[in-house]
Amino acid sequence: MPERSGKWKAAGRRLLQAAAAALAVLVLWALAALGNGGGGTHSPAPHSGEIPDGSRKVVRPDDGIIRVGLTMDTLQEERWIKDMELLGQAVGALGAEYLAMTADSDDAKQLEQAETLIAMGVDVLVIVPHDAEAMATVVNKAHAAGIKVLSYDRLVRNADVDLYVSFDSERVGELMAESITKRVPAGKYVYIGGPETDYNAHLVKKGVYNVLQPYIDRGEITVVFDQWTPDWMPAIARDNMRIALEKNDGRIDAVIAGNDGTAGGAIEALADWGLAGTVPVAGQDAELAAAQRIVQGTQTMTVYKPIRQLAEVAAELAVMMAKGETPRADRFVNNGKIDVPSVLLTPIAVDASNIDDTIIADGFHSREDVYQFVEP
Repeated sequence: MPERSGKWKAAGRRLLQAAAAALAVLVLWALAALGNGGGGTHSPAPHSGEIPDGSRKVVRPDDGIIRVGLTMDTLQEERWIKDMELLGQAVGALGAEYLAMTADSDDAKQLEQAETLIAMGVDVLVIVPHDAEAMATVVNKAHAAGIKVLSYDRLVRNADVDLYVSFDSERVGELMAESITKRVPAGKYVYIGGPETDYNAHLVKKGVYNVLQPYIDRGEITVVFDQWTPDWMPAIARDNMRIALEKNDGRIDAVIAGNDGTAGGAIEALADWGLAGTVPVAGQDAELAAAQRIVQGTQTMTVYKPIRQLAEVAAELAVMMAKGETPRADRFVNNGKIDVPSVLLTPIAVDASNIDDTIIADGFHSREDVYQFVEP
């Protein structure tokens, strides 16, 4: 019962966070509609133009204020709520205005919202794409309107993206696989990936197999189930894990999941077979529920990506781009069309041995929240 109670409390907390984030977006829109960051007393002279297909009028206020627009795929996962809020704080700290919208994992809605931000005359468009391919047309429309595009955490595919800022997703996958192979160097593995439409999911999988392949080649590890998870849905991950268990009569030795949500779904399925806490499970994002599972012993590890650092770097570079400056890039990542200038931050593997020194020490989660279901 304590575990179930914890899940309900965590779910309730996520709902409250989502509501607060949604309210923040509505406030930002209201401020933007006033045209002066909330004062409503100044009507700047606009620059006008057309989005390439002529569907919307581009109105760019000539008031010297830098405007950063964000189109966010979803707030379904806990981490994206943090990203949206922290990016807004970082943009505001630099004296710029922040306009944010979330598309609820709907490609048509995200396209429409991006066009709205372009029409409002943002100086930089930040995209967290739902479908990495579908958002290529948005990049073209932004460029035609003279707007720079920053791909945030997820890379837009087959488009002339100006800058990509993220964590090293391939390294994320390597960290997950390294952690699990240290514990289980031989046996039957299950891989529960993210959505096939998310390029990051492909990079994570590449990293996982960078580590697993030598074991596979030696015949020490066999991947008995490997499946994508549309929209990162934990329920789909749970159902896929159930299929894997049934096909292998419950004889599964390790699970690597695309993120903490899918890891949670896999752990639900393992619990049905009495295997939760017995079979090692890896995830990423350092969600509160995952941190709680780690200290309870049902999830082995997660990968922590300090989101505040990501948001602050992205905000700094977005404002530089708005000023016409060339942002620094430490490498290039090919998106199918060009080698995109990229800034990739370093992820951190977290398990029970270092959870206090990482996500708790950073204030990402409080110790009280993480350990609330662990007996003293």
